Amino acid sequence: MKIHPLADRIVVKPAEAEEKTKGGLFLPDTAKEKPVWGEVIAAGPGKTTDEGKKVAMEVKVGDKVLYGKYSGTEVTIDGQEVLIMRESDIFAIMPK
Repeated sequence: MKIHPLADRIVVKPAEAEEKTKGGLFLPDTAKEKPVWGEVIAAGPGKTTDEGKKVAMEVKVGDKVLYGKYSGTEVTIDGQEVLIMRESDIFAIMPK
């Protein structure tokens, strides 16, 4: 995928929605919840402050991150559903 986000934006590939419950019941598409974690597949260079200084990104490509349920903008790039969001929409970086 060839995409280069600007400023403090990142591109996240959301995790797959759960297919079945812990009890083993299969969920229909209408009952599946949106995932709240995914993998960073592209990251911008970082934010520029009002004074002109660059603030480096804390996340990098390959990080697994937690984000808000309704964060970001859903887009399709090369047939793949991804989210584009600001770094500030991320709650945490998950351990590997």
